[in-house]
Amino acid sequence: MANTFKVITKAGVTSEDIIYTAGSGVTTIVLGCVLGNTTTSQITATVTLNSNTSNRAGGNDEANQAVELITSAAIPAGSSLSVIDGKVVLETTDELKVTGSGATDVILSIMEQT
Repeated sequence: MANTFKVITKAGVTSEDIIYTAGSGVTTIVLGCVLGNTTTSQITATVTLNSNTSNRAGGNDEANQAVELITSAAIPAGSSLSVIDGKVVLETTDELKVTGSGATDVILSIMEQT
């Protein structure tokens, strides 16, 4: 398996936006996610993991669902927020979305395994 480190950036997110989708045959490890407030007032941001991985055999036989990693987190003017303290695994077609109430910059650090 090849491991490739990548950084994904998106500036000025103000509504729900898909920041990253794990490609076909790819397992992705999210190493970090930082949200930045570039406005002059406080904003809020939500980070959602949309996993549509279907049922599996064995002990984990339930289909995954969309879950929020952080919900309406306040980010003061000119500040940033580190969202992920550990690692998060994304499987093929899983998406990481960000919603901002004001201009939110996103930095996502990942490692793709192919």
